[in-house]
Amino acid sequence: MDSLEKQALQVAKEIVVKFIEVGRISPANFAEHFAEIYSEVLRTVSGGAQTAAPGKKDA
Repeated sequence: MDSLEKQALQVAKEIVVKFIEVGRISPANFAEHFAEIYSEVLRTVSGGAQTAAPGKKDA
């Protein structure tokens, strides 16, 4: 596991923990949501999300 994957894993964990704290995710379905969140975080930090933010135009 490279550094980028470790960082994505840590960020995904923090997101899921926060979602559990606020009641958006229950511990019972943690695995289902964690995999999706981790995949999206990893895709984003590895440059897979090159689209402009809403309301901003590409230069």
